[in-house]
Amino acid sequence: MTTKFTRTLVWSGTALTIAGALATSLRIDPLNIYLLNVGSATFLWWAVRIREPAMMAVNGGLLAIYLTGLFFER
Repeated sequence: MTTKFTRTLVWSGTALTIAGALATSLRIDPLNIYLLNVGSATFLWWAVRIREPAMMAVNGGLLAIYLTGLFFER
């Protein structure tokens, strides 16, 4: 059974990730990186709450990639 908080996390992560993808397609830098970082962190938090290893791996990896984008901007 999922809690309201868990559902809020997953939908917040979805919205943030879509907003980050939109910002990327519109070349709005560095907002796109910030949105994708927060979206991945939110999804990672959700994956830990529901104990889903595959989602933890995907979102942990994406978060690492997006954080790299923050530190190695042009």
